[in-house]
Order: sequence, then structure tokens, then C-alpha cells
Amino acid sequence: MSADTPVGIVLVSHSRAVAESVAELATGLAGGDAKAPVAAAGGTPDGGLGTSAELITEAARTVDRGAGVAVLVDLGSAVLTVKALLAEGDELPEGTRLVDAPFLEGAVAAVVTASAGADLDAVATAAAEAYSYRKE
Repeated sequence: MSADTPVGIVLVSHSRAVAESVAELATGLAGGDAKAPVAAAGGTPDGGLGTSAELITEAARTVDRGAGVAVLVDLGSAVLTVKALLAEGDELPEGTRLVDAPFLEGAVAAVVTASAGADLDAVATAAAEAYSYRKE
């Protein structure tokens, strides 16, 4: 797909505030006018801590433009929830992929790369490469 059809990004956290803040930061660092659609799926529908298959599914459908959806998660049970949705096969849009990447750095890399018009493979690779970012 071209930059006209960007990869969507879903950020899944156990906290609504964390998911929304990481989405805001990643979008801002992508220039503030990121072309890639980004959605936060944090917490539970009642505002508590946890993960929600319903919120994840809704977020993925919101950002899906037909070029795929990269899903980044914060902690273990979020991984299990996304894997269960993917296993069901019809809950998430076609081309949805769970990306093994650090949550914050991976989100920034994914949004920047998707906004530049890269395909899902490149977005997933860029996010995963964030594991190698050195801070010393």
C-alpha cells in the first residue's frame, strides 16, 4: 500500500491513561500531523485497569484502512488477549498483526514509519528494532 493508505496502529495498555499518553507522544514525535491512524485501547470499558477484547477490536476497526494494523502491547495479559482475538480469526480486521516491540519506543517507531507510507512488514520491523535502542 502507499502512503495514501497507511498502516493503522493500535496501542494496548492496561491503563487508558497510559495508552492515550503513548499515542499522543508517538503522534507528536511523528510531527504532530501523523498520517498513520493511531488508536489507544487501554484499560477496561468501565475505566479500570486491565485489557478489553472489546476495546481492542473497536480500536483496530477504527484505524483499519486496508493496509494492515500493527498492535503493540504493554504487558503479558495484553499479549494473551490480542493472541486470542487473532486466533478467533474474525474479530480483528484482516492483516492485523501483534508486534513484538517495546511499548513506548516501538510505538514511536511504528507511527513514524507508517506515516512515511511504509507497509506492515516495515512498520513491524521498525517497531521491533526499537529493542536495540541504547540509552547510554
